[in-house]
Amino acid sequence: MSRGGESPAHAGQAHSASDIDSERARFSFRSRALPTIAAIVAIALCIAAGNWQRERLHAKEALRVQYDAAVRAGPVPFASVTADADWAALRYAPVLATGEFLASRQIFIDNKVHAGRAGYDAVTPLVLADGRAVLVDRGWTPQLATRSQLPDVPPPAGVVSVEGRIVLPSSEYIELRHEAPVGAVWQNLDPARYAAATGLRVLPVVIEATAGPAADDGLIREWPLPDFGAERHRIYMIQWYTFAAVIAALWLCFNRPHPRARGDG
Repeated sequence: MSRGGESPAHAGQAHSASDIDSERARFSFRSRALPTIAAIVAIALCIAAGNWQRERLHAKEALRVQYDAAVRAGPVPFASVTADADWAALRYAPVLATGEFLASRQIFIDNKVHAGRAGYDAVTPLVLADGRAVLVDRGWTPQLATRSQLPDVPPPAGVVSVEGRIVLPSSEYIELRHEAPVGAVWQNLDPARYAAATGLRVLPVVIEATAGPAADDGLIREWPLPDFGAERHRIYMIQWYTFAAVIAALWLCFNRPHPRARGDG
């Protein structure tokens, strides 16, 4: 008999059982630690993404409030806008531009559809009193019987005032050919490309006319309301927060304590 009344065989069995329990504990710890770390990282990333979408949501909502306030205040003289203005901050701002149209530099933007009918947007440069020029999208006109015929929608002569809103045309577009546009029909409206092709230095924005000097010019000016994308960011924010909640719920489900089986210990 060993000291304390415990036989050597029993002592060996006790040590063996203790070693097994210790190994099981270490294995259980390792098997739970890695999924836990992965869950924490995933939850943190989802929350960070949701927070970023929330910030973008608030920024877009602020732009909407700014736009609504500008519309209520009415158009401001475009001549008061400096050449180095923050155009992004002035996007969709209502303005009143006064100058003379250059009818010889008018172009037509192709593939514009209104009420299911194909047509063009008539775009004409307007030279301001200070010498600056800005492109004015005067409105939509239908395509004629053949594409070889262009619509007859000349701009009014002399000094005119055009009421509209500032837009920033996208410079990212796809064209089958990369050559400079030839003729009066263009596929895309790009002020920088227009300046390079015509030699006329125009501002990097376009004015979408909402009211022109000639209301009976036959052009349709039904521009869509600006979409600031706030609702899209709201949806993404909810999705990211939901992903974080789902990951946390799954971790709790797979790591909740289980009752020990009868006979354990």
